[in-house]
Amino acid sequence: MKIDKIGIFLVKMELKHPFRTSFGVTKERDVLLVSLHSGDKTGWGECVAEHGPWYSEETITSCKHTITEYIIPWIKKAKFDHPKEFPSIVQKIKGNHMAKACVEDAIWDLYGKLEEKTLRELIKGEKKTIPSGISLGIQQDFETLLKKIQNAIEQKYKRIKIKIEPGWDVEIVRKIRDKYSDLPLMVDANSAYRLKDEDVFLALDKYDLMMIEQPLQSYDIMDHVKLQKKLSTPLCLDESIKSVDDARVAIEYDACKIINVKPARVGGITETLKIHELADLLKIPLWCGGMLETGIGRAKNVAVASLSTFTLPNDISESARYYTNYLIDPIFELTENGTLDVPSKLPGIGVSIKNEAIERNLKEKLEL
Repeated sequence: MKIDKIGIFLVKMELKHPFRTSFGVTKERDVLLVSLHSGDKTGWGECVAEHGPWYSEETITSCKHTITEYIIPWIKKAKFDHPKEFPSIVQKIKGNHMAKACVEDAIWDLYGKLEEKTLRELIKGEKKTIPSGISLGIQQDFETLLKKIQNAIEQKYKRIKIKIEPGWDVEIVRKIRDKYSDLPLMVDANSAYRLKDEDVFLALDKYDLMMIEQPLQSYDIMDHVKLQKKLSTPLCLDESIKSVDDARVAIEYDACKIINVKPARVGGITETLKIHELADLLKIPLWCGGMLETGIGRAKNVAVASLSTFTLPNDISESARYYTNYLIDPIFELTENGTLDVPSKLPGIGVSIKNEAIERNLKEKLEL
């Protein structure tokens, strides 16, 4: 695979509505994109890092530095025939998973276009449609949350996830259950609690939740073990899982029953496939999480969610939900059954990039 030219783009994306988690409120995002060119083919990757080190240690600034100063010079010199060789090229770089994933995504997309195969075909995804769930941020009041839940139900989303934090947890879930007793419901704490707060989760345990996602700190594997032993509700780990080895340890010690796989969090599609293989062996259900991706990152996530082990509804909603501007064509639309179609007509990630939309929202551009 010969890479002729590389582009780095910083694009401003405006959210339709502010999205609040225990980390803070997001109203707009600067998104880092990478394009890799080989002849007349171009592969695209999206970096999901945020402006600040809230979700992880990485930021847009740190990712841009790592990509331009280390990853790009290395892949220019390297010779490789398949995207799965990429991790070995950058293995000297510790961590920086989101930066690595951004470039690896572009390599997978480019490879698919060169081979004239979709990403789903390349990774041996089995599903042609994937179940879509919705993630609802912390709202200004319960009435607002209730309206969003009702709207999501009417749109046929397969499950509802609400974000929680201290003071916005048990009582909110109780009120939801009073109105929707059979609603497929889960909560996501984004590491907002400690083991000393176990009474919160013991109280939540009686509300028939699908799962409780990442209640404790990412490094608190053993505390998750202790908490899971006291609950009938499955714990799901997110921030704690940064590699297949993290997944193996968490499963072996029974720190969780379910894993949320965000390909960008674990370093890319290649590492995601390793987690998929482990989950298949140990019969652990997976689902694909989201990071407010644009259509470029969303297309990659949809393909990943087509893998057989991704059996639970994913945090991959329709394109129209988050942004006022679209970078891809066609956009992802929710079907009447609450599913998304996995792209099958175009090679690579399966969507066309709207270069004019990137240029219109461009803040910075580099050609290397």
